[in-house]
This record gives sequence, structure tokens and C-alpha cells, in this order.
Amino acid sequence: MKALILAGGFGTRLRPLTLTRPKHLLPIANIPHIELVFDLLQRHEVDEVVLLTSYLAEAFDTTVVRAGRRGLKVEVTHEEAPLGTAGALRNARALIGDDTFLALNGDVLTDVDLGAVVDFHAARGAEATLVLTPVPDPSAFGVVPTEPDGRVLGFIEKPPRDEAPTNLINAGVYVFEPGVLERIPEGLVYSAERELFPEIVADRTMYALACDAYWMDIGTPEKFLQANMDALAGRYRVAGLQAPGADQNFLAEGAQVDASARVSSSCLGRGARIEADATVERTVLLPGALVERGATVRDATLGENVIVAAEAEVRAVAVADGQRIDT
Repeated sequence: MKALILAGGFGTRLRPLTLTRPKHLLPIANIPHIELVFDLLQRHEVDEVVLLTSYLAEAFDTTVVRAGRRGLKVEVTHEEAPLGTAGALRNARALIGDDTFLALNGDVLTDVDLGAVVDFHAARGAEATLVLTPVPDPSAFGVVPTEPDGRVLGFIEKPPRDEAPTNLINAGVYVFEPGVLERIPEGLVYSAERELFPEIVADRTMYALACDAYWMDIGTPEKFLQANMDALAGRYRVAGLQAPGADQNFLAEGAQVDASARVSSSCLGRGARIEADATVERTVLLPGALVERGATVRDATLGENVIVAAEAEVRAVAVADGQRIDT
């Protein structure tokens, strides 16, 4: 079975971190997010991937090489201009073949049981199956009510909290039959959520499976930071992090922390440094970031080669690559 990964978005909600890279390459516990998606697929014996790219597509070249080294065949399609979520799928038609396939939003971090989803899809003879995940407040999302057997009844966008028929939302993980692609006009901007899915629902061939697996949309600085904190705490397991737990830190090769610095719940990328008497809490430092003597950084993400000057304070912010903060 092949898996398609939608990785063409501009990542506007994650700016300024995405001004210089696709959001899918931002690290969770020092591992590019896209490689954690690869981990999920390979755990379920999926070894062929089609990467659907647009924005800063050349940044994925190294990713494709690394994937090959781990036994994963990755093919790439590219959109000069974004075609929407469904249009991107149609653009990959020639690479999919005639078999059932998986599709995943590339900005979702999850450990859902893909095998169970595929089995559910096959048992119902579905044309399309989506995974649902519960959220505390459905008013910020589009919810997906279903019949008892999982057949999707429709999509309700951001209902008032006390009027929502369910708290289950689209988790961005799908199983499709190849015939779904014939519903999508070629070469046009076309939305899966607003155009394709309602058509399938009308034909009563779309089903959904609710799951309680870990799930996080990393598409905002707050959610990206939370995903890193969840990995450090062990709520999402990442290879190489041997002893997750409260206040855990994770240092990549070449990262340095002075013995007098106070550091907790933080990820330090390759070559990142924290100098004497600095305080760093709940923070992600991308490669080469530097926190100088006596500075304080909390609830933040520092881009590559960012410098936080001595005695400066940084709180609850994402800082673009190469910036210097003096106050």
C-alpha cells in the first residue's frame, strides 16, 4: 500500500519559523516532523510514499535521500501553484496505481493504528475513510457526525460548543479507493473538505473511524512547541529519547549547556548553546541557537543561529532564523 503525504502548504500560521523551511521539516525532539510520519508508516509496513510538495519543495531533497537509506521509497510530485488538498491528490494520479492508498496531512503528529483504519475501510466497502479524533472544544473546528456503523452524515463547521452533535473532528488521516481521484477535476484548485468530501458523503460511501491515539496539528507555534513538550514527557514516543519524563531535556549532537545554567523541558538542536547562569524552560532551540550568560527564555522557539544576548528575556514567542534579541 502506498501513502501520500500532503506537504505543500505555506505554513503561514507558523511564521516566522516557516519563512525559511516547510513546516514539515521543523523538528519534534530534534527529528524533522516528516521523518516521524515516515516512522508511523514503516511501523505499519508501508514502504512506498508519494510526497506532494509545493512551497520550498527543494528543501525536501535531503529528506528523500535519508528516506531511501532507511528502506523507504519516496516519489515526489510538485505543484508550481497550489491546487488545494484534493487537487494535490489528483496531481499524483499517475503515481498511485489501482490499489487502495493512504493519505495523510503532513502537519499532523499521531500514532494512530493505520492497520486498524485500513481494516475498517475494507470491512465497510468504503470509497473513503477518515480518522476522527476528539477535542475538548469542538467550536474551533469542523465536526463530523456519523451513523452507528461509521457512515459519515456530513461536516459541520465550528458549531457552538453546546450545540455540537459530536466532539470528533477530522484528524487528517485517510484511506481512499483510487476511484476517488476521478471525482477531482484535473489541473484545478479543488478542496477535499469543501468540494470532494461532500460529494462522497452524498453518495453514502464515506466512513469514519474515531480513535483516541495521540494527535496534534503542529500548524501553529503554540502547537509545535506543545508537540515537543509532549515528546519530552513521553506522551508521544520518539526514537532516541530514552527516558522521557517531567522536566526532561533532549540535546542533539554538539549542543552544550553550562553547568550553572537552569534548563528544563527543552530541546536543543545540533550545536545549540546555553551559557552560564541562563534560564531556559519549555523551549525549542534549533541548530546553532545561542542563549548568552544570564539570559532567560521561556515557552519559546528559537530559529537557527538565533542569539539571545546576555541578560535579555524572551517569553512565549517564535523567533526567525538568524535574529539577535538584545533586551
